[in-house]
Amino acid sequence: MLFTAGYKEVSLKNLKSESITALVPTLSQIAFAFILGFALGKIFEFSFLQSFFMGVAFSPTGVGVVLRTLIDLNYLSSRPGTAILSSAVLDDMIALFLLSVVVTFARFNRIPTVQAILLIAGKILLFLLIMYILGRYLFPKLFTYAEKMHAKEAVFSLVVMIALFSAYLADLFELHSTIGAFAGGVLLSEIPLAKLQDVQSKVNGLAHGILIPLFFAFIGFLIDPYALRNAGSFTFVVILAALSGKLAGGFIGSKAIGFDFYESLIFGVGVMPRAGIELVILTIGRELQIINQEIFSAMVLMVVVSILISPACMKWAIQARQRKNGRQ
Repeated sequence: MLFTAGYKEVSLKNLKSESITALVPTLSQIAFAFILGFALGKIFEFSFLQSFFMGVAFSPTGVGVVLRTLIDLNYLSSRPGTAILSSAVLDDMIALFLLSVVVTFARFNRIPTVQAILLIAGKILLFLLIMYILGRYLFPKLFTYAEKMHAKEAVFSLVVMIALFSAYLADLFELHSTIGAFAGGVLLSEIPLAKLQDVQSKVNGLAHGILIPLFFAFIGFLIDPYALRNAGSFTFVVILAALSGKLAGGFIGSKAIGFDFYESLIFGVGVMPRAGIELVILTIGRELQIINQEIFSAMVLMVVVSILISPACMKWAIQARQRKNGRQ
């Protein structure tokens, strides 16, 4: 999902400038979500580690959930649309930093040292540097060779191989594979031979026809209905706090950088949903026994609810802005 977004819709030049623009609203929505998650843990008398984990689990954004809506309404290249994409990348990297703190604390019962945090930062920068070098010098040559093969599927196969390689390389650097896939897609978007219409159609069919529906089905299988029943009102509070924290933080942060009311609303809705990174964090929390099955199932249900309501909310917000502009 994120690979196709980077591959088909994102301009690397715009992404560079929008990342700076998106920094303030990104920090704002993460801060709001983290504080609400931590406070929720304290209200329900969780331990410090569990409360901190709740804050971390509230932090990521699953921007892929609203991508289809942004694309269908021709809004991905707008100021809020590009800011949402840039914010999601920054958001996930910050969430991975916070997750490293939780994992280290859980495994060794101590906060990571400054050296450990700097090591994580170094891995991220090295990964981005390697991807940039490959995208600038190696990938264009590979596509030139693929075109000379005169094999009908050669370019398409190379696109898929680079998508998988980018995700795998991110895993090797202990980042999440979706970050690598998105980075690979953005780099390929700058290579004309990789963006032939026929190739884009095949990539889109593979992603939206097979893989993405399976991903959403997998999310449904993670929920334990019996654990949800035991969680009681906690589940409702988790959903309300997680979604409102992102919406409020995104709205306030984007207003601070000059977005109007509807642009800020679109940005806030765009960072509301959770998906891949969220599920990875929850799975790690359960494996390390930081959270129990009830908390895990409640959080997964929050992910599902965010997936269900965010596209509809995004469509409403965009159409409301278009109606307002039409009246002016």
